[in-house]
Amino acid sequence: QLQLVESGGGLVQPGGSLRLSCVASEYTLDYYAIGWFRQAPGKERVGVSYISSSGGSTNYADSVKGRFTISRDNAKNTVYLQMNSLKPEDTAVYYCAANVRAMAGDLRPGASWYDPVEYGYWGQGTQVTVSS
Repeated sequence: QLQLVESGGGLVQPGGSLRLSCVASEYTLDYYAIGWFRQAPGKERVGVSYISSSGGSTNYADSVKGRFTISRDNAKNTVYLQMNSLKPEDTAVYYCAANVRAMAGDLRPGASWYDPVEYGYWGQGTQVTVSS
């Protein structure tokens, strides 16, 4: 079974940067589109970003566009989320997940990249806290 492990979270001041990593074990990530989600205390889990299996297609939530960048290195079995210009409202637990409903490594027709229903394997999460 595909296992995902997130790392790279921590405490950072507003305006700072962090790079999250999502590493797969047991199986290769090559065939999976990957999404990053986050969940703040008392709120629902929401999609942050998405990348197709090849890296050729990416998506971002409006709240992070221009600040966050998703990328992947399939040779290292890793997907990254570079987060710049962090704001207190970015504080949350961040999760990566593998899209198990994708077709040819990308979203199936009519699917939304930010819908958790599309994802079947989730990591345990990494805490990101943005505070002065």
